[in-house]
Amino acid sequence: MAKTDSIIEDALHLPRESRALLAEKLLESLDYEEGFEISPEWTEEIRRRCREIDEGTAALVSSEQVFKELADDLG
Repeated sequence: MAKTDSIIEDALHLPRESRALLAEKLLESLDYEEGFEISPEWTEEIRRRCREIDEGTAALVSSEQVFKELADDLG
């Protein structure tokens, strides 16, 4: 088994919250652009929103609902 396969297999046995955190970190690593800076204010806003999602206090809306409302607004 390749090293990547082994890592995936191990990751799939983690608790749900740990898998979510791992997925978040991996996705963040793909979006990283060297030299791209985020202001401290945006960094805090991102952290706040992620914390609200993790705590279940954010009002999440499905993409289907967003697109439906947008289509309705546009007419």
